[in-house]
Amino acid sequence: WAALSILDREPCCESGDAWYYRVGFAFERTQLVFAAKVPKTCCATLGVQSSLGAHCSIQRLIGHFTDHLPRELVLPGSPEEQSQSPFREEPARLATHPVLQVLISPEVPYQTLADFVKGSHSLHRTSPGHYERLACLLLLQVCMGLEHLRVQNVGQGDLCPKNLLLVQCPCPPWSQQGKEASLGLSLPRLLISSFFKVKDKRRSCSTSQEQDWTEWLAALPSPVADEPNVGVLIYQILHVDISLENALGFRSDRLPEIPSLSIYSTGLKRLATLLLHRDPCKRVSIEQARSILQVLLWGPRQELFARSKKTLTLLRSWVEVKRALLLLKFAENSAGAVGSPGLEDCRSCQYFKEVTEHTLYQVTQALY
Repeated sequence: WAALSILDREPCCESGDAWYYRVGFAFERTQLVFAAKVPKTCCATLGVQSSLGAHCSIQRLIGHFTDHLPRELVLPGSPEEQSQSPFREEPARLATHPVLQVLISPEVPYQTLADFVKGSHSLHRTSPGHYERLACLLLLQVCMGLEHLRVQNVGQGDLCPKNLLLVQCPCPPWSQQGKEASLGLSLPRLLISSFFKVKDKRRSCSTSQEQDWTEWLAALPSPVADEPNVGVLIYQILHVDISLENALGFRSDRLPEIPSLSIYSTGLKRLATLLLHRDPCKRVSIEQARSILQVLLWGPRQELFARSKKTLTLLRSWVEVKRALLLLKFAENSAGAVGSPGLEDCRSCQYFKEVTEHTLYQVTQALY
């Protein structure tokens, strides 16, 4: 770690529970850029994060420091600046202050989802179709990340915009060139960054924060713990004020109105209603929410059933045509040396690889 050095004195991003700094690691003649995550409280989820399998929407961990930082990582500057930095501790407080931990991640976030939503009001007004499509893609990444966590019996303690990180994709995707790129609507990767073990709810908790998360999860039925939070997240991304407590207090037909600004608005409103149903048994699952978002993004749209009766044969034919068109698109882009496929292209490929006429029938019944 002696070759690790701070690249920016100021945090490149601040989430609800941590600061993030850009750090560089010199290896021979190559410098690699990583993120140093400095939790605002003692990080009790280090072991959980270290054991997670790799996933595009989950923050990875490749190393960590405990106790005191190496001298090379201490921020330079005046004593006043140093006293305000999370990298520095006053000598008199070292004995009583919790152990400082710094986690090293290969993904460098540039802002949180909360920052993105706060700065995108004008984009939502002027380009609602492009913005709400981007919202669907971000929500899809959230759902896929939550699915991955559930498989490993891990929960996300505080699912809200300030705790979701955005990372720039390395290359511009084919589907977002031209107008969308000029509007600054390129699709970022979304990362979930804080975790705790669901199955160990009764063990002694190492911090009050983890104990609060565990008690909060225990108060809700485990299979539906994430669904209301994703429903609230839809409203927040679409700039509609709502809180989880108020949302669960509304009847399903009294939820705040989502303005119909694009072809995605009605579908997102329907999904939010299904996720925030007052009866937990009638809420759609995270897996179903992911499927609904995929249908909103890549079809089939409701117009298909206005012309023809919905049948398994119709849906099978639709899937086969879409798969053929997708292969043609990739072949044309490859021949034209357009560039590597981006995140949205990869997600659409995954959708058309896995979707069947039976799952489409169920999802479109719930959505339309």
